[in-house]
Amino acid sequence: MTPELMIKACSFYTGHLVKTHFCTWRDIARTNENVALAEKMNRAVTCYNFRLQKSVFHHWHSYMEDQKEKLKNTLLRIQQIIYCHKLSIILTKWRNRARLKSKKKEDELILKHELQLKKWKNRLILKRATAEESNFPEQSSSEGSLVDETLRCDISLLPERAILQIFFYLSLKDVIICGQVNHAWMLMTQLNSLWNAIDFSTVKNVIPDKYILSTLQRWRLNVLRLNFHGCLLRPKTFRSVSHCRNLQELNVSDCPTFTDESMRHISEGCPGVLYLNLSNTTITNRTMRLLPRHFHNLQNLSLAYCRGFTDKGLQYLNLGNGCHKLIYLDLSGCTQISVQGFRYIANSCTGITHLTINDMPTLTDNCVKALVEKCSRITSLVFTGAPHISDCTFKALSTCKLRKIRFEGNKRVTDASFKYIDKNYPNLSHIYMADCKGITDSSLRSLSPLRQLTVLNLANCVRIGDMGLRQFLDGPASIRIRELNLSNCVRLSDASVMKLSERCPNLNYLSLRNCDHLTAQGIGYIVNIFSLVSIDLSGTDISNEGLNVLSKHKKLKELSVSECYGITDVGIQITDSAMEMLSAKCHYLHILDISGCVLLTDQILEDLQIGCKQLRILKMQYCTNISKKAAQRMSSKVQQQEYNSNDPPRWFGYDREGDPLTELDNVTPSKGASELTVEKSTYSSEEQAA
Repeated sequence: MTPELMIKACSFYTGHLVKTHFCTWRDIARTNENVALAEKMNRAVTCYNFRLQKSVFHHWHSYMEDQKEKLKNTLLRIQQIIYCHKLSIILTKWRNRARLKSKKKEDELILKHELQLKKWKNRLILKRATAEESNFPEQSSSEGSLVDETLRCDISLLPERAILQIFFYLSLKDVIICGQVNHAWMLMTQLNSLWNAIDFSTVKNVIPDKYILSTLQRWRLNVLRLNFHGCLLRPKTFRSVSHCRNLQELNVSDCPTFTDESMRHISEGCPGVLYLNLSNTTITNRTMRLLPRHFHNLQNLSLAYCRGFTDKGLQYLNLGNGCHKLIYLDLSGCTQISVQGFRYIANSCTGITHLTINDMPTLTDNCVKALVEKCSRITSLVFTGAPHISDCTFKALSTCKLRKIRFEGNKRVTDASFKYIDKNYPNLSHIYMADCKGITDSSLRSLSPLRQLTVLNLANCVRIGDMGLRQFLDGPASIRIRELNLSNCVRLSDASVMKLSERCPNLNYLSLRNCDHLTAQGIGYIVNIFSLVSIDLSGTDISNEGLNVLSKHKKLKELSVSECYGITDVGIQITDSAMEMLSAKCHYLHILDISGCVLLTDQILEDLQIGCKQLRILKMQYCTNISKKAAQRMSSKVQQQEYNSNDPPRWFGYDREGDPLTELDNVTPSKGASELTVEKSTYSSEEQAA
């Protein structure tokens, strides 16, 4: 064997031995690695399961905590309900006891009156017997009757609260007359609470100044409200107001003798005034200087038609403590105010919420912009008689949270303004845009999303038609709408009324005056508006058949059918042949306007007395066939009545016989025309109050 072969044999043996040991080592290493990996996997699975359990437990814990919180709130709510129920029971028992005690007191008072009456009757019987013995039976009987009537009218023994309630219904003039009846009535008219509010406007030019002076001197600590509207008084009388230290409301509007000097005395003596009406007086910048210095709590101020002050006077409002608490301001007719004047107002009265500017032809968009720069709290805005206001005003008012707006007689306001309304005034509840010729159906579409809208007045907006009203009623605004005035919207037809009956469940007041395209079918849809209490159909083609349909409406209280010459006596009488006519069904009718119905006769008044016993206001202008005698008899049955038998005006379109006029007709008032107006109480509808 050679050395080379020996070396090769050793190398091969050594390599084989290394390979064998390496493979063995590798197998052992792999086995250990698998074991370690398995252990790691086991630990990973264990850790994952633990985390999963922890997460589930966390969610379960949160759920249980929420359930505990809900249970706690539920228990608290139940406790509150039980507590409120107990309070309600206690309050009910207390109220029943109070009513029982009050009833017992009233019964005792009635019993006392009955006993006094019984004693008086016994004395009267005894007196009559004595008189008969003395041969004076006639005189005794007359005296007894007079005393009986006197005692029946004696209210001095009533509780003070009842006496006050009675005298509160009387004017100052009537209270003064009552105080002159006898000593007992004089004492009743001198109750302190009766003189908290004194209205001298009802007795102007009747009571002398010296009586007003003595009245203010006597009740100076009780008077809270004074009204001198239209009174022509001496300056000395106005100065006496300064003695009323607790005065809160003062109205001196339309007083030509009220001057700056009068205002100086009042401001020094009455610092607590909250309401001040200086409309149509001769005040100047001197008065404007006094307002911020003395009336620190002034909230309502009316300067309407006061043209004696200037922009400089408005600058004075920021003197002293200023008029920073002012929330209502009326600047109607103050045409002397410029843009700078409105800036002064904005700097002084940042808290204004109600602003009224009527009859202001000089009012421009720049004036409104200057005002709203700092007066961002305005919620109510009235601009009537401001022809230069345009869509820019609505854009400037976007910073305010308007709830009520009123524009009238404006031709520059267009549909663009209503786009601002849709985007910036979601809480609008009252919109009055009467006689705005630039408004079209597009404007109504912009108003449809207003969920808070309750009053909408679009009278004389002649470009509005069925399409726009339908789009408006399809929105959420129709649900809460309560008053809707569409007078002289001549493009509306029966389709609009049908939509109203479907989409307006809360509509109370509706005006369709002079809507010529309304037919008997549309009248039938009106009956389906069950919440309706007042409707104006004047100037429409409604006939007796239409009234027959309206008579089926149970809640209707106010009906206006003036200038409807298609209505005759048959439409309003009670007969066997007239099926459910107006007065036979509308027993709760309060207001009726039949002006211009020339075919009606005296018979209608007898029918109304029988069927409409709750009728309060009756208007019968241009009713040529109704006699003055019948109207006078009817006046005792209603609170307010307007009547004349003149020929209808030419613009009614028909003569006193109900025949249409031609171009050659020349209608002149009849020689026997008469007028009669009877008014027993003041009445204003809900729309006028709004």
